Amino acid sequence: MAVSSEKVTFAGALGEQLAARLDLPDGVPRAYALFAHCFTCSKDIFAAQRIAGALAERGIAVLRFDFTGLGASGGDFANTNFSSNIEDLIAAADWLRVNHEAPALLIGHSLGGAAVLAAAPRVAEAKAVATIGAPGDPEHVASHLAPARAEIEAKGEAEVTIAGRTFRIQKQFLEDIGAAKLDGAIAGMRKALIVFHAPRDETVALENATRIFVAAKHPKSFVSLDDADHLLTRKADAIYVADVLSAWASRYIGAGEPTAAAAPATPVEHGSVLVRETGKGKFTNEVVAGPHTIVMDEPTSVGGLDTGMNPYDLLLAALGGCTSMTLRMYAERKKLALDRVGVRLSHQKIHAQDCEDCETKEGKVDLIERELEIDGDLNAATRQRLLEIADMCPVHRTLESENKIVTRLRG
Repeated sequence: MAVSSEKVTFAGALGEQLAARLDLPDGVPRAYALFAHCFTCSKDIFAAQRIAGALAERGIAVLRFDFTGLGASGGDFANTNFSSNIEDLIAAADWLRVNHEAPALLIGHSLGGAAVLAAAPRVAEAKAVATIGAPGDPEHVASHLAPARAEIEAKGEAEVTIAGRTFRIQKQFLEDIGAAKLDGAIAGMRKALIVFHAPRDETVALENATRIFVAAKHPKSFVSLDDADHLLTRKADAIYVADVLSAWASRYIGAGEPTAAAAPATPVEHGSVLVRETGKGKFTNEVVAGPHTIVMDEPTSVGGLDTGMNPYDLLLAALGGCTSMTLRMYAERKKLALDRVGVRLSHQKIHAQDCEDCETKEGKVDLIERELEIDGDLNAATRQRLLEIADMCPVHRTLESENKIVTRLRG
């Protein structure tokens, strides 16, 4: 199922504008969920994107947002604490209630999990809560601030480095998490609970999951994440959580399918291609051609999610596919014993001066190398002829001829 993502802003606990994403299914959502990210993370961390996207694919709309002072949200992180995180969550639930409908599912990762447990009793419409690697006590975070704690206590604040980034932590933050206790909120929230936790989690130990599970009333479930890390950086782990969470949540928020969406305002006629952002990642795009859809993305090394081929992969694929089809048509027409065609391609930029037969002599030129794999009972002369036919592929001719691209605004 295709999904989309909308940018959203709303006022948080401290009056600052909070940045959010609303991931929507292609149709009327059967329910809405609210996702709270981990300590000092953002709504765009891979686990948040993947889980929200997967739930949207299953008909559940998900609002994920940056807490005050984090990600793209306004405010100073130093002025925030666990209590303000809870109020940010309540503000997000209020925004959903006013603009769409109140969240039926609350999801929290790490400290975000502790925050949703604390906020759950105040979101009456929520029927289910899910935590992922959550601490059983917010004060657990203080253990990661231990090297700077003495300075914070003495000076009232200190800079600490968390996950390679520097944050200013004030004494009021320590005092706030020290006073926050979850057992009562967990026992009294009267909502279904599922606890995801990795036994080998080195950031939040497994006994935290035990504490949450024991404090909760039934219905409650526990799911072991085996060897997953705390941030679910491995794609398979995030997908697993999304799949299990979606199936579990359907028991409490309904298993119905969303209403089919209307046809897109911009029809994709034969001979045209529509490329549009999905909103699931910085570079993730949906490519639509007639009834066919594929995903285009960039690798994680440049900020993508690596959920599909990148633009140059698709360019090479077009040339390779055209080459193979051209050889097949020629072989059929000539009744050649051609069993199978394979085309391997690569692309790189080279200095023009290194290319002996290029017209361009300065700067760089694009070099596409193509290697044919031809299986069949064919003699050397026939194979050589097929090599020549490959250059007659229409895409090959387009790439080597003069091209003109006209761009205009639509609508």
